[in-house]
Amino acid sequence: MKKKYSGFLFIICICAVYSCSMNNVDEDKSLKKYFTEKNVDGSFAMFDNGRGVFKIYNLKRDTTRFLPASTFKIVNALIAIQTGVVMNENSIIKWDSIQRPNKDWNQDLSITKAFQYSSVPHFQQIARTIGRDSMQKWLDTLSYGNKTIGKAVDSFWLDNSLLVSPDEELGLVKKLYFGKLPFRKGAQDAVKAMMLQEDNSNYKLSYKTGWGYNKEGHAIGWVVGWIEENRHPYFFVLNTESASPNADPAIRKEILNGILKQLGFFEGKM
Repeated sequence: MKKKYSGFLFIICICAVYSCSMNNVDEDKSLKKYFTEKNVDGSFAMFDNGRGVFKIYNLKRDTTRFLPASTFKIVNALIAIQTGVVMNENSIIKWDSIQRPNKDWNQDLSITKAFQYSSVPHFQQIARTIGRDSMQKWLDTLSYGNKTIGKAVDSFWLDNSLLVSPDEELGLVKKLYFGKLPFRKGAQDAVKAMMLQEDNSNYKLSYKTGWGYNKEGHAIGWVVGWIEENRHPYFFVLNTESASPNADPAIRKEILNGILKQLGFFEGKM
């Protein structure tokens, strides 16, 4: 069952984020089962750029702000390349020699590999090099979430200082895809390439995940990006929340794959 929203204030909000005229904004409650099956709360939103159709599950949550966790690596990488903190996507970030449970992080990494491994320490080093003033300038320029750095320039996206809503995240990746962010084209193209996860004859799937904990200790999960079929982009954002301290980050991709399959993706027919 779908419910159409045509309220004036809601349409203004959506148009502000997506820079387009939205005639069809639908809530799809059939997607609830994917969250219920994994015993999590959450939301999902997708924007079909070609048809101007916005599909959503859990409207209230979609406009609520949460810590961005590792989805902030999208912005962090853009700023790093734009400002010359790294020269390009192949620039090496030195390992700090601290052994961590994730063995992929225990080595020198290019910024591309650090992005793909979602290495927290490498991107913390990048943030420290960017510095508070420059970082704040870019958060303000992008109007990213609540634009708050807090006390630590190397962890504000993890400690609930910086908060962003799913609809704001979706607006960000849509602008990134079309090269409409206030960064050089080369920087945007490089980060877009970092986000590519699957590429075959039926579709291309690009996204960045995130996993962190809110002030209540609940696990907050993200997957934000786009899927392309027949050169047609569909932008999406998935957000999950679990009160279990042992929640499995893999549930994010399982939920995403179930939803995309239900919506008709992966067959090259969209």
